Amino acid sequence: MGEITKFADVERTTPSESIAEGKVTGVADERARQLAQLPDPDEGKSDEERAEIDRKLVRKIDLWLIPWLSLLYLLSFLDRTNIGNARLAGLEPDLNMTGANYNMALSIFFISYAAFEPTTNALLKSVTPRVFFTAIVVIWGTIMTLMGLVTNYHGLLAARFFLGIAEAGLFPGVSYYLSYWYKSSEVGLRIAVFFSAAALAGSFGGLLAAAIAKMDGIGGKAGWAWIFILEGAVTVFFGLLCWRMVFNWPATARFLSEEDRIRVQRRIISDRQGATADHFDRRHIWAALRDWQSYGYMCLNAGSLTPIYAFSLFLPTILRGMGHQGTTAQLLSVPPYALASMTTVAVGYIADRTRQRGLMSMICAVVGMTGFAMMLGSNTPSVKYVGTFLGAAGVYPTCPNTLSWTVNNTEGPIKRGIVVGLVVGWANLNGIVASNIYLVREAPRFWTGHGVVLGYQFFFLFCASAVMHICLKTTNKRRREGKMDAQWEAMSQDERYIAGDKRPDFVYVT
Repeated sequence: MGEITKFADVERTTPSESIAEGKVTGVADERARQLAQLPDPDEGKSDEERAEIDRKLVRKIDLWLIPWLSLLYLLSFLDRTNIGNARLAGLEPDLNMTGANYNMALSIFFISYAAFEPTTNALLKSVTPRVFFTAIVVIWGTIMTLMGLVTNYHGLLAARFFLGIAEAGLFPGVSYYLSYWYKSSEVGLRIAVFFSAAALAGSFGGLLAAAIAKMDGIGGKAGWAWIFILEGAVTVFFGLLCWRMVFNWPATARFLSEEDRIRVQRRIISDRQGATADHFDRRHIWAALRDWQSYGYMCLNAGSLTPIYAFSLFLPTILRGMGHQGTTAQLLSVPPYALASMTTVAVGYIADRTRQRGLMSMICAVVGMTGFAMMLGSNTPSVKYVGTFLGAAGVYPTCPNTLSWTVNNTEGPIKRGIVVGLVVGWANLNGIVASNIYLVREAPRFWTGHGVVLGYQFFFLFCASAVMHICLKTTNKRRREGKMDAQWEAMSQDERYIAGDKRPDFVYVT
C-alpha cells in the first residue's frame, strides 16, 4: 500500500511448523515491524472494545464506498448493454443494419475493452483513483450521449469502440481499489455487492428503456436515440461527482478521522500474509505471467463473464423469440435480473464466511446450466421463462466470486493488479464470442447461443473450478507438511521478499 512503509523480509522460523501450530511466526514478525511504524489509537482497550471499534469502522467504509462504486458499475453495465433495449426500440431499421451488423456492433466493444483492460490498474496507481475514476466515467458518459446522435451503422461502430476503451478500467480498477480498504475475508462480499449492480442494471434498464422509448419523435429523435442520450447524460453527471466522492487511499480519506485512517492501515497490514513490496519491479510482472494460477483464473472468469454477457445482451432477443414484443418484452426482463442481484450478494456472503469459493462456483455453474438447458430443451414459453431465472441466478454470482478468489490468492499489490487485469481482460475478450452466438434465425430455441453458453459453463467454470479447488487444497497440504521448506531455505533474502503467495506459509483460499 502506498502509504505504508515497506520493509525487507526478515529471518523466519520453519513455515510448516508455524502453520501446524496455527500461527505463522515469520509473517507475524513482518507485521509487527510494519505496525510498529504506526501508532495504535486503541492502545489499552480490551478485545471487545477493539472489536466494536473495528465493526463501526468497517460499516463507515461500507456506507461511503460501496453504494457509490456500485452506482458507477450500474451505469457502466447499463451503458454497454442498453443497445439490446435500443434494438427493441427500432435501432436496426433506422440505421439500415442488416445481417450480422448488430453482432458486430456488440463485438467491437469487447475488442477495445479487452485490449485496454490489462493495463488500467497500472494507470490507476499512477494517476490516483480520484483522477482515474472521474476521468473514465465522464468520458464514457460523453461517448454514450453522442451515440444517440449517430445516423449510420459506421457511426455506431465507432462509438461502441471508444466506449469499450473508456469503460475498460472500471471493473478491474474497483476490484483492485477495494483490496486497499478491506481484509481478504471481507472483499468478496463487497465485490459481490458491487457486481450485483450489473444485474440491477438489467432490471432497471428494462424499466427505463420502456419509459424512454415512448419519447420517440421528440426533437426529431427516435426512441432508441433518447435511450442513449439520456442514460449517457446521467452518467456524465455522476462522473463529475466522482471528484468529491472518491478518495485516493485510506490515509487521505476525509470521511474518516485521523485515528480511523490509521486503523484502516493497521488492519490491512495485520491481514497480509506476506510483505511483498508494492513499488514497481518488473519481477512482479514476470511472477504474474509465470504463475499457473493466473491462467486458471482467466479460464474461470471466461466461464463466468461470457454467459453473463450473452444473457444481458440477448435477453430482450430471447424474450422476443418467446413471442413477446416491445414494452412487454422490456418489462419481462426485469424479474430475472432482480433474482440475480439477490443471489449475487448471497453467494458473496456465503463464500466470504466459508472460504470455499471453488465449491460456490461449481454450485452456481450447475444452477446456471440447468436454466440454459431449460431454455434450450423446451418449446414451452413458461418453461423457457423459468429457465431465464435459473440462468440469471447461476451466472451472475460467479464473476465476483472469481475476482474475489483471484484477489484473495494473489499476494502483493503490483502482481495482484496485473493478474486482475489479465483475468478480466481475457474474460471480456470472450465477450466477442457472446456477441455472435445468438442468431435470430434460430429463434426461439437459439441452439448455438444456449449450447455455447452451456459449454462455457461446464468446461471453463465447473471443470476449471474443480481443478483449481483440488490443486490449491493439495498445495496447502504440502505446505503444512513442510514439503516446501527446503526450497524456502535455499532462497536469498531478496527472493523471499518478492515471493508473495509462493511463500510456504501463504495459505490459499480454496
